[in-house]
Amino acid sequence: MKNIKDYDLQELKQELTNIGEKPFRAEQIFKWLYQEKVKSFDEMTNLSLELREKLKQNYTICNFNILRKQESKDGTIKYLFDVLDGNAIETVLMSYHHGYSICISSQIGCKMGCKFCASTGINFIRSLTSGEIVEQILLVEQDTGVRISNVVFMGIGEPLDNYENVVNAIRIINNPKGLNIGARHISISTSGLVPKIYKLAEENIQCTLSISLHATNNEKRSSMMPVNNTYPIEELMKACKDYIEKTHRRISFEYALAKDNNDNLEDAKELVKLLKGMLCHVNLIPINKIENGAFDKSSNENIMKFRDYLNDHGIVATIRRELGSDIDAACGQLRRKNLKQ
Repeated sequence: MKNIKDYDLQELKQELTNIGEKPFRAEQIFKWLYQEKVKSFDEMTNLSLELREKLKQNYTICNFNILRKQESKDGTIKYLFDVLDGNAIETVLMSYHHGYSICISSQIGCKMGCKFCASTGINFIRSLTSGEIVEQILLVEQDTGVRISNVVFMGIGEPLDNYENVVNAIRIINNPKGLNIGARHISISTSGLVPKIYKLAEENIQCTLSISLHATNNEKRSSMMPVNNTYPIEELMKACKDYIEKTHRRISFEYALAKDNNDNLEDAKELVKLLKGMLCHVNLIPINKIENGAFDKSSNENIMKFRDYLNDHGIVATIRRELGSDIDAACGQLRRKNLKQ
């Protein structure tokens, strides 16, 4: 049966019409699912018994199970969720002065093979559905009782490789009758799937696009990120400029600093040259050492010198605060796990 959380509001109105119900019922169901966070149709008490039975006959409600919950000394919480098919994903809740942010997964496994990411070397199983993406937010809010204000698609998987489900999930997350999280508080990270960046620019969704850049020339970037062999830096930059022109939104460039690889002054100079004149921000990430990983973390001195050079030359750059590294919940440390692990 179909997961009712896989439909955005317009789609759900059509679904209800198809089973002989009035479209306005979709708004009632949306409220129950995303504001009341009910786990069964029986809890939707302002719907008739007949309609509730009809919903049970045609749809399921996806309710993940929490397999493991780890809390960092800095308050970050990492969840391992059972996605109900013998697989599991990880999701991270982070606390900031401006509220709570959640880092969600979009796939079980990843095809991209980035050399600094813990998802490298594990099999890609499948993409998550829209409802499975949204369920991560719902279950974390239910478990903690907090209100999540920011969503980042930076967990396991390449979001733009699961384009339709991710965009549909954003429409549910953003909808005032859904989770009602502002689009400008939603960030999509991509390793650089150029055709999908052009497509996203046409969606009229005011979310933030984060580009995993990590190098300033094709040779170095391809050695870190195989996707660069298909979509080299020149094509990526062209797509980014198109995105900025179409959306008038600032792009965030993610740059993970690896010791003796991409963290020297020459790299900083090349990065300034590459991004000069663009509406952008650079997020410098102290790379996290992973099992069998090829890269080591840059020194704090190098990281600060790199940041200062960018800022002194007109590129706004900040160093990402490290959260959850003691429980392998920091950037690049999430990995797909099966139920036996």
